Amino acid sequence: MKYLIDHKTTYRYLEPVSLCHNIARLVPRDTEWQYCRNVVVRIDPEPDTVNKYEDFFGNSIIYFSIEKEHTQLTVHVRSEIESLDRGLLERGHGVADDMTDVRQFAVSTPMTAWSEEIAGYARVSFVPGRPVLEAATDLMSRVYADFTFTPGFTTVFSPVAVVMRERKGVCQDFAHLAIACIRSVGLPARYISGYIETISPSGGEKLVGVDASHAWFSVYIPRLGWVDFDPTNNILPGVQHITIGWGRDYADIAPLNGIILSSGTHGLGVSVDVKREG
Repeated sequence: MKYLIDHKTTYRYLEPVSLCHNIARLVPRDTEWQYCRNVVVRIDPEPDTVNKYEDFFGNSIIYFSIEKEHTQLTVHVRSEIESLDRGLLERGHGVADDMTDVRQFAVSTPMTAWSEEIAGYARVSFVPGRPVLEAATDLMSRVYADFTFTPGFTTVFSPVAVVMRERKGVCQDFAHLAIACIRSVGLPARYISGYIETISPSGGEKLVGVDASHAWFSVYIPRLGWVDFDPTNNILPGVQHITIGWGRDYADIAPLNGIILSSGTHGLGVSVDVKREG
């Protein structure tokens, strides 16, 4: 499947900004099942400095700075993606030779800090002797059934304890919660940021996503590698899921963040269009 993705972010400042430094993580990475054929990045006003590189996790990074006064910043990224269908075995991406990389995803972070309540919720799925793939699939289905998709109730920085208590949130919350559950039983899990085509190709029920981006989680399974799970939709991600990148949690793969020199506040607008090309 081929997709054309338009992701446009606009900041409008109440007072002029004289200097800003930004990091954008908006270029989808190449994987075994996904190829980024072409990317066009437009930044307005034109940056004074632009550097492109890969971060620690292999995600594509664009650093840019604007050193002139401006009252609006627009970052528009257009990506052409070829997404391949994959069976269960092909959903695993990469059996690691060096387990050091895998182990870093077993450590709790501030966004995935687990409590005894969360650990207890995880143990219902991860019972002794149960295969990890079966347990992770069960956890995904339980999060889907037990939690309500509620835009606006949380922010990306809301503690998973709040999500656990209130039983509602959005895709980022459900990914963080599932990761906290998995790490509570000593297993590695990572946070995946990307997009989703929300129209079902079979004409069935529309999938759930958000305007800015989608998020899901991945579990490392011995002899199979990393396998993705989407608890918001209760499915194993396939051709409709387009990966931007991954990290330990949202903070590692936030789409756009930076520092500005200004005394005023700002407004933020984000629009995303995932269009199937064929």
